[in-house]
Amino acid sequence: MYDYRIVEQVTRKKKPMSGALSKCIAVFAFIFVMLGIMISQAFMLSGFLLAGLYFIFNTFSRREYEYILDNNTLTIDVIYGGKYRRTAHELELDKMEVTAPNMHSSVAKYRKNGGTEQLKKYDYTSYDEDILYYTMIITEEGRKIKLLLDLTDNMLQVLKTRYPEKVFFA
Repeated sequence: MYDYRIVEQVTRKKKPMSGALSKCIAVFAFIFVMLGIMISQAFMLSGFLLAGLYFIFNTFSRREYEYILDNNTLTIDVIYGGKYRRTAHELELDKMEVTAPNMHSSVAKYRKNGGTEQLKKYDYTSYDEDILYYTMIITEEGRKIKLLLDLTDNMLQVLKTRYPEKVFFA
């Protein structure tokens, strides 16, 4: 068969109040540091802790996902703040049960409200309403999991060619 490697990057949209929360943390950090300089050094510790919290929050609130489809393996990496990469899943596609759009009948029994089977869910989508996301049911380390993914047409075509009875389109 043919060897292939497809890499896709998905950027998650920021949540609505994360920008305001980030600014609020920065303002309070500045105020506490200034109070520590002018009034008492006891305020400095809380100011520096808030400044540290600001940088940690900004790093972990910005997420990107990278899907790497390499022959029979799908690897999902999570990138925090554009700098820190962590491999979340390395999946063998031979163990895939189904991949379909979220509202497709083949994944109906795995839905949150109304499905008969409850699985651990991992959401690696962009939260963009204009992008159709897909549900993948696959076995990882002996247990079935549910993945929510933003798959491109190119990746879907390769999966459909490789596993025609397991992959469904919209």
